[in-house]
Amino acid sequence: MSASNPTPSGGPVVEGPHDPEHDPRAAYALEPDYVAALTRRIRATSGESVAVDSPLDGAPLAHIPQSSTADVHDAFARARKAQEAWARTSLDHRAELLIRLHDLVLERQDEIIDLIVLESGKARKHAFDEPLHIALTARYYARTAHQHLDTERKLGVVPGLTRVEVNRVPKGVVGIISPWNYPFTMALCDGLPALLAGNAVVAKPDAQTMLSALLAAQLLEEAGFPADLWQVVAGPGSVVGTEIIGRADYICFTGSTATGKLVAQGCAERLIGCSLELGGKNPILVLRDADLDKAAEGAVRAAFSNAGQLCVSMERMFVADQVYDRFVEKFVARTEAMTLGATLDWGNDMGSLISQAQLDTVVAHVEDAVAKGARVLTGGRARPDLGPYFFEPTVLEGVTPEMTCFGDETFGPVIAIYRFHDEADAVARANAGEYGLNASIYSQDGPRARAMARVIKCGTVNINEAFGATFASIDSPMGGMRQSGMGRRQGAEGIHRYTESQSVATQRGIRFAPMFGMSDQAYARLMTANLKLMKKLGRA
Repeated sequence: MSASNPTPSGGPVVEGPHDPEHDPRAAYALEPDYVAALTRRIRATSGESVAVDSPLDGAPLAHIPQSSTADVHDAFARARKAQEAWARTSLDHRAELLIRLHDLVLERQDEIIDLIVLESGKARKHAFDEPLHIALTARYYARTAHQHLDTERKLGVVPGLTRVEVNRVPKGVVGIISPWNYPFTMALCDGLPALLAGNAVVAKPDAQTMLSALLAAQLLEEAGFPADLWQVVAGPGSVVGTEIIGRADYICFTGSTATGKLVAQGCAERLIGCSLELGGKNPILVLRDADLDKAAEGAVRAAFSNAGQLCVSMERMFVADQVYDRFVEKFVARTEAMTLGATLDWGNDMGSLISQAQLDTVVAHVEDAVAKGARVLTGGRARPDLGPYFFEPTVLEGVTPEMTCFGDETFGPVIAIYRFHDEADAVARANAGEYGLNASIYSQDGPRARAMARVIKCGTVNINEAFGATFASIDSPMGGMRQSGMGRRQGAEGIHRYTESQSVATQRGIRFAPMFGMSDQAYARLMTANLKLMKKLGRA
């Protein structure tokens, strides 16, 4: 499929030289002044930079300045100073700025989407999910700020005489290490509740998608957040990431399980908290009573959104014997009808993988499976005619435990499909392995599906949907069980992780010691009688 020219959006994207007779892919570039304005946000003194190319066509996009350890130190110093003032601002003011950000993101969504597509190679409709998610997140936390952060009254030990309140105190400076697969939303979504709670942020986005994260930081400032409150640093995780872990008051990390374990070790050494969203090998279950057309449509999104480069996307599908053949026919037909393209326009169903390394992993998994007896029902090929890192959406049948893709995360447009007869067996197979991030169940019997969800070991379960229902419902927590992580984003847990609970008790009338000449023994008898009375009165 050939790429079409970008529609002017008022954003920064400029079309590069394109000769459709010689190259089926458009070449895109960014205005140098636009890139310079973004990269200036990284206050780097190392003198080093790293080139970033677009997965769409391999064309250069920018040179990203690299931060030294001294630069990270300075970023934390600026952030700490800004946080001291920010923590004294009113909660209503912070919420107002989030609403401004909500409006700004929606107004500038064409610019945001263009940049995401250029950096990540994903289809435009999948890039649209990112400003949408940030707008939802900003609005939710702005509207629920007092619900989550106001001082709460708690039960005192002596009714009427002990007043207890719990305050939510900001941690200080939060370190956020975000991935490349959703470069705009992952750069911002975890940090917005941190800001609302009174913290500052030092962010290290992935090296492959720095520009989207820098645009996010720019929009925060345009919305009215103090300039030094959100610092962006760049560089390899082994250097810059380690430095952040050594200085932050809390770490939020999204990425691989292997790296997440190293992050957790570094946090444990300093006795600071962390939240980790890590890998997955997510299952989708199609039960015998499922609406097969709805299930086939949802399965395409579940497996191939963002070319499968989504932590909550599906790589294992379990289908009831009674509907297996009919479902597979519908699913394969929908998969084969997908449009692929290296373009900024709407209309593509799937875009590119992010890099050669990601393509190599996908190719290796598919080739290994085929060599060991798996059958390719559709797809299975790289597509260099579309772009350097394109791979067809692929459905495998007959995948067995000795194949790499059986249990290892592929993180690409590949899904293995399995039959099941007994639903208890299907749940056991869905729970097999070490991950537990997201699952999906298709059934027309809602109560039955919800009962099944309770025994699936995943942090989120979507019924008659792939992943969007839980991901977009910001009031509900999202995160992984087992090797898929710890902690939660979104909802109350997503903001309380950035606060310390502080209990304040005010005592009146009596003291917790003998009074009026009582002996210690008499005081003990009085307190024992009081405990028995509180039980009779039904007191907690």
